[in-house]
Amino acid sequence: MSRRRIGFWYRLAAVIAKPPLLVLFKRDWQGMEHIPAAGGFITAVNHNSYLDMFSYGHFQYNSGRVPRFLAKAALFRAPGVGILLKGTGQIPVYRESSNAFGAFRAAVEAVEAGECVAFYPEGTLTRDPGQWPMTAKTGVARAAMMTHAPVIPVAQWGANLAMPPYAQENRLRLFPRKTLQVKAGPPVDLDRFYHQEPTPEVLKEATEAIMAAITELLEELRGEQAPRNPFDLREMRAEQRRKAAEEGTK
Repeated sequence: MSRRRIGFWYRLAAVIAKPPLLVLFKRDWQGMEHIPAAGGFITAVNHNSYLDMFSYGHFQYNSGRVPRFLAKAALFRAPGVGILLKGTGQIPVYRESSNAFGAFRAAVEAVEAGECVAFYPEGTLTRDPGQWPMTAKTGVARAAMMTHAPVIPVAQWGANLAMPPYAQENRLRLFPRKTLQVKAGPPVDLDRFYHQEPTPEVLKEATEAIMAAITELLEELRGEQAPRNPFDLREMRAEQRRKAAEEGTK
């Protein structure tokens, strides 16, 4: 999709979403020059707030290359929201069903057709105590290896200060006025993976390269250093199951 072909539905969504974003938040956008002017590409974005889709979406919209998100299928049935999601070409994800692979296939087809597809590689809001990126799923790496499309890492910070992830109350904390920081980096160098068999090990290594690029950008935004070892949600859940089993035997 070229910079000129944004379309009616995306423009309508912008008319609805941009005014409150402009009024309620300040913006610090960097790296928009790394967004390709033409051709299909993938963005890989960290996920630390229910609001960060609007923060990143605003940045990406203003680049002229609108993204297609992979969104929970249930959102497509919500009044009003579902119409906008369908109209703007977002991709429904049917988790834990026979249709689960359909979203991935649709994402690959969109990239091959010259569009931008946005991946949240972590798959859910970060559980890291410092709100750094967690270990990620390998879907974004698999899509990159299938399409050989550029993968643009994107880090964002600020939406999580207005609505922290997994807060007990999903109450907006708008004052003092927060700054939505979004920074895109140059394409991740994945050339060494393209001619390898996409084994779990290779996909894991490619995913780690993508997440390292996102984390480096986030370090620059925050002026802090991330933990050496990313938080692993699967390890946390395995530990919770182990403790629950131990409690059950007492």
